[in-house]
Amino acid sequence: MVQQLNCGITRDMVIPQKRPPLTWSLKMTSVPVLGKFRPIVGQCCQQCTPDSLTHHRKMFGQIASLDFHNILCVNETHTRYRGWLVRRICCALFVSGCKVYPSPVNSRQERVCASDRVREALAANPKAPEGGDSQGQLHPISSFRPIINTCISSGFLRCVGWLMMKMFGSVFGGIQVNLNHFVALHKASEEGSLLVYVYVRQSIMDSVLLSLVLFLNNLRVPYAICPVQINNSFLRLSFRSILQKIGMIFLPPSAATEQDAEMDSLYAPVMTSLIQELLHEGQALSVGVSAESGQGCQWLAHIRQLIKEGSVPDISLVPVGISYDCVPETHMQVNSLFRWLLCLLWRKPEGIVRIHLAQPFSLKEMSASGRCRVAEWRPLQDLLLPVIIKDSPECEFGQRKLSWLLPSRSVSETTELTHQESELNVAIAVHLIFSVTSCMAVMSTSILSSLLLYRHRKGVSTSVLCRDVSWLTEELLFRNKDVGFGGSLTEVIHYAITLLAPHLIIAAVPGSPRQDPLIVPRLTLAATHHLDLQAQIVTHTFILEAVGACAVSSMLSEIAGSVVSSKVRADSADGDEVKGDLEFDVVLCQSELTERALQLCHLLPPGFRPPCQSPQSFALDAIDSLVRCGILFTEEVQTDNPICDFWKRDGALTWTTTDEPYRSDSDCEEQESHSYKLSQPNRCPDMLFFLCNMLAGRLRALYWTAAFLDQLDTPLPEGDFVTQLCSHLYDTANKKKQHYESCSQKAARAAVGTLIDLGVLVEEQRDGDVFLGVTPLFQSAENRQKLQRFISQYFCN
Repeated sequence: MVQQLNCGITRDMVIPQKRPPLTWSLKMTSVPVLGKFRPIVGQCCQQCTPDSLTHHRKMFGQIASLDFHNILCVNETHTRYRGWLVRRICCALFVSGCKVYPSPVNSRQERVCASDRVREALAANPKAPEGGDSQGQLHPISSFRPIINTCISSGFLRCVGWLMMKMFGSVFGGIQVNLNHFVALHKASEEGSLLVYVYVRQSIMDSVLLSLVLFLNNLRVPYAICPVQINNSFLRLSFRSILQKIGMIFLPPSAATEQDAEMDSLYAPVMTSLIQELLHEGQALSVGVSAESGQGCQWLAHIRQLIKEGSVPDISLVPVGISYDCVPETHMQVNSLFRWLLCLLWRKPEGIVRIHLAQPFSLKEMSASGRCRVAEWRPLQDLLLPVIIKDSPECEFGQRKLSWLLPSRSVSETTELTHQESELNVAIAVHLIFSVTSCMAVMSTSILSSLLLYRHRKGVSTSVLCRDVSWLTEELLFRNKDVGFGGSLTEVIHYAITLLAPHLIIAAVPGSPRQDPLIVPRLTLAATHHLDLQAQIVTHTFILEAVGACAVSSMLSEIAGSVVSSKVRADSADGDEVKGDLEFDVVLCQSELTERALQLCHLLPPGFRPPCQSPQSFALDAIDSLVRCGILFTEEVQTDNPICDFWKRDGALTWTTTDEPYRSDSDCEEQESHSYKLSQPNRCPDMLFFLCNMLAGRLRALYWTAAFLDQLDTPLPEGDFVTQLCSHLYDTANKKKQHYESCSQKAARAAVGTLIDLGVLVEEQRDGDVFLGVTPLFQSAENRQKLQRFISQYFCN
């Protein structure tokens, strides 16, 4: 469902007018509004939670308008008072008038220690003493007492809320929320629903931003699970103590990271019991999940376990999409946070944050109704090794198993989960990651970064860039993806370039007008990483087209292999384009295109592919998407039987009764195989390259990692393996002076995880450490070369 874009633009939503001046001026015809429609995002899944969707539509109907508001813009109209003095202290008056739901500790610690799961964990721990001294310092639960005693104080919440508004006001130009999203949350709170907010981890500000937004809109501030450790003793006593008074749950003092905390046999039982007590008190929770490492997904498994046991009747999950114009530093330590805050006194606010709160849906409905699809989950090596090693023409059917999203220690030690229960927990985690990413808005810097990184890496004039930004914005809105900006085209371009200026080169081209400079992305590690991080949300939106384009590129590379020498193909696998005449007429078979798209979709990280859709249906839709966007057109095939004569086909029609929203037409009847041709081969390569480059960074990192195995003497400790791999990826990119997006630590860890799932690397436990070694199958140089050829076929050559 879409609606007009101009009716959703308010004064708080328009790009700020106060911008640092650039060294050039942009004089073009102003477009009053980008796009004609603005989509409504964040609706419940029709496949997994139809009852929640129906309930929401009955209660609220279809939202008639989008009312965006900047929560940092507070004036006297937001208070009950008026006058000269009120205008100067309106922010403090507004915060003092916000509704607070205090949450005292009371006897929570005794209830947690008396829970069955904690007592069983203490009994199973031979090192745990029978009791403690009078002060309880020897009790094994003593290290968890600061966490258990986390509370929400009215006075601290109002004071910290006011300080956060002032701090974020100096960091960001605005924090935009849709006020219509809070109607359903207020209604759910009045009905007594237990709310759990889920977001994808991007920075240490995520949980604080979410808590501030809910507080300023008179909703219950959630207890936020914050996996951060504070090492400085002074900060631990002051900063951590204050944040614990507003519901921030930190790691135990003995654990440096979340992985270290999970190694403690008491951590999972104590935290599960703490969550149970908080939910019994009617409190809300906020959980951040990571699509790369899977961290945070264990909390969803704990909550679902409580529902299964009957300790909690039901939970309403609320996906939260947080979009930044400029993502803050992801790995910023709390010790350096104060130095960063001091720097804010000498900098101007820049960037906008857009927060989307999706419709709440029932976790019990998703897990107990059986609607959440848990298909045949199979290891990645079972799905792809026959294709890689044995050159099998067809890929095995099934879903890729993502067991690393939910490690074995992430569930209660006293509960043995069945294989199906574990897969359902993983399926729910993947579903939430996809839902959160789907409701995130695309910011202007994301559009500009994707165009510069994937389409105009060698530079582009401003006039061409404006044309492409307008086109890409329309395409995003057409795909029901919201954008986090408004205003005229010139304002949007100028604003995005200003924010990305440290990572760009702006130069005047001799002979061209001064008002039309050349924009070139800097070929540095920091600049490329920043642009790639901003562009990921665009890749998520165009994932169907990107997978289909890579499948087409794979077939074209094979066809062109008879003309291009093997040396050129080897060089092009590292990113060099094969130059030559693209004017050729070739017919591509649908079945083979679908097979290559299916093989590639198994390599996608979680959150990209709709979890309610089978891989086979996704692959078919990927090819169909290229027809819709004009890259391919269907080749007519002459048959003896008329098209309308269904009864003369070989085989009977097969029908399904599924209401899957992502279902392909092939699920209803057995389709005849089609053939495709490239539409206007002399002009479609630009679009084909643009789509292929969206996945090239991840595939290239995987290709370079597979090639690096020839130089390694394994087994090695996991930390040393990743360190050496990062160094190799950077040296390879530095030697080529390009493709720095493939040498980040996140790309290295993702490549290592994929090779482990693929059966190329094996994990071994030695002296309490994890060692990585090459499996016997891939100790053969021939098999490693087959793996590299399989990966490189999807590069756009």
